[in-house]
Amino acid sequence: MPQSKGGDGSDENLAASCQGCNNHKYRNTEAPDPQTGDMVPLFHPRRQRWRDHFAWNLDSTRIVGITPIGRATVELLRLNRAGLVNLRKVLHGAGVHPPPEVDELREPRIPID
Repeated sequence: MPQSKGGDGSDENLAASCQGCNNHKYRNTEAPDPQTGDMVPLFHPRRQRWRDHFAWNLDSTRIVGITPIGRATVELLRLNRAGLVNLRKVLHGAGVHPPPEVDELREPRIPID
């Protein structure tokens, strides 16, 4: 919960993120699902499992939202902005992406451009 909406600064209320994602999230706790237009809560990394809401595309460079929460989160945070996609390409080429825990869970891969 953003502090501007009554959240506190405790470790339980904070989540690590890059500056870009933090700036895009701002004080939002919900966003429209781009497929339906319905307002849905954003993904909560401590209460929800990544694999329930997201998948990697076939080359693991883009995150695909597979639920309304996932789609809204990908869109609002712009998780597939050019800089992140390029970084994932480099990391994949170096053999360190996707993260091992994703491969171990056998996250689904979805074909998208």
